[in-house]
Amino acid sequence: MKMDLLTSLYVFMLAGFIGFEVIRNITPLLHTPLMSLTNALDAIAVVGAIILAGEHKSTLATILGTIAIVAATSNVVGGFLITDRMLKMFKASGPKK
Repeated sequence: MKMDLLTSLYVFMLAGFIGFEVIRNITPLLHTPLMSLTNALDAIAVVGAIILAGEHKSTLATILGTIAIVAATSNVVGGFLITDRMLKMFKASGPKK
């Protein structure tokens, strides 16, 4: 499957729109805007890396795409783990009344 420039731009614009909608729908109480933006950009990087690895243009492209998938996915998961840790700091530590 060969992707031309127009298809690549369409995928990029669609990923950007989805990332923007994800950021916009997250309440400020759950994430800081910076953390939300970082996770959304990393999710776009995951989609791009999947496309790169899935095209099988060369062995090097497949290897670099796979490395990019692992790196971006670990960054997304790490962002959500840090956010979960921040949210636990705001919970009451005493017994419930």
